[in-house]
Amino acid sequence: MVENYQPDPVFDRLGQEDGAPFYDPVRAAAFPDHILRYRNQRWAENVGLGGLSGAEWIAHFGRFEPLRDNLKQPLAIRYHGHQFRNYNPDIGDGRGFLFAQLRDKNGRLLDFGTKGSGKTPYSRFGDGRLTLKGGVREILATEMLEALGVYTSKTFSLIETGEALQRHDEPSPTRSSVMVRLSHSHVRFGAFQRLAFEKDEQALGDLVDYCVAHFYPVLEDETGAQKVVSFYENVVARTARLAAQWMAAGFVHGVLNTDNMNVTGESFDYGPWRFAPTADPYFTAAYFDESGLYAFGRQPEAGAWNLAQLGGALSLIADGEALNAALQSFAGHYEQAMADAFFRRLGLMRSDDRDFEFVGDLLQWMAETGAPYEQVFYDWFGGRESITRAAASPAGALYAQDKFPELRARLVALTPDRPERLAGAYFAGGAPCTMLIDEVEAIWAGIADEDDWSLLEGKLKAIAEMRDAYGFRSSAYTAK
Repeated sequence: MVENYQPDPVFDRLGQEDGAPFYDPVRAAAFPDHILRYRNQRWAENVGLGGLSGAEWIAHFGRFEPLRDNLKQPLAIRYHGHQFRNYNPDIGDGRGFLFAQLRDKNGRLLDFGTKGSGKTPYSRFGDGRLTLKGGVREILATEMLEALGVYTSKTFSLIETGEALQRHDEPSPTRSSVMVRLSHSHVRFGAFQRLAFEKDEQALGDLVDYCVAHFYPVLEDETGAQKVVSFYENVVARTARLAAQWMAAGFVHGVLNTDNMNVTGESFDYGPWRFAPTADPYFTAAYFDESGLYAFGRQPEAGAWNLAQLGGALSLIADGEALNAALQSFAGHYEQAMADAFFRRLGLMRSDDRDFEFVGDLLQWMAETGAPYEQVFYDWFGGRESITRAAASPAGALYAQDKFPELRARLVALTPDRPERLAGAYFAGGAPCTMLIDEVEAIWAGIADEDDWSLLEGKLKAIAEMRDAYGFRSSAYTAK
């Protein structure tokens, strides 16, 4: 039984016969087993599916029987993309598809997308599957990022599927799974790139209209090329915000290709991600990122570069100079978003135009001293309200060094934001909840070696405590 379930399948209205040029109808793989490993009950309730029985959950998110009044058949979305800045016209949804669309309690359109659900026309040489380890890692990434205030997709379901997979980057054979994510949009920059590559101006305009109607409805009264430019301006601002939130969270996505960025500025599609142990701008997540193209400190640059490719695609239907002017606003949006994100993480209210300069000084000090990234934000949450806590921190000796007093003076001069949050048990523990690579590997080792899920369950409980303590709302799907 479901309550407040609001189906709204709209993506299949795009395109002509068989969805061209936007998608291809596909079928899910038939898996030999279905063992539920993760059910996001919190978000299930938010989209009216909290009352699904265990059997119903497996039917919809393991066998992909259509949800009531929703898409009749899954859709593999077509797109191209720059991968490590090399254009690739041979990609698309290769192991996932759009399964359903619905509204949350606040009326926002959300997508159910899959990962590991089988082959599609874009699988190329892949098997269309997801390792269980990959699914567990995605749970950890999305839960941690949501708790830290990053606007992220939500891992909705993970089901172990009983197959043995061969992978070159982990011991094989390894266990298989199928995952469902809840996301504000699966329209990637690469979808526009494909249409531009095919010089399909009509379809480009149709896709802009779709995005405006469902993600930026305030722009619906605009028409023609101006509508396209206004849409792009909003995507630029949203992408700048996302890059700033990654930086404030100490997060490295790892693969910031144009097909891994979407038009709502929402973080999604997690592969070789990592959280940085320190503020090292050269810290990378992917072992194959040998040049550090997507290193921690280069993520804003990657976002801007990807936006330039989106702007190039849109130039087929809008004025190039106007689009370029919109792109130039990225730096200003990013500075404001960095100040917003870092002050939010520090539990402080924005002060003045020097806030961004303060963030830069703080990051420089953290990089020079090697201060534990998450510990600093934990210790100084609330500024002057945490002087005693910070002094007793494992990092307390760093705060006594000569270079810190100026930062300390600024921290204690700023106004705390909702300081009552410090009264919770989370801030009495002495150490923050973290998600460093050794912790991730230990969680997986327990599952791989002993089928012991207790470390994962314990980490998710700790993340929930942190999420409740911080009370961030920037990652919530709301109507505003």
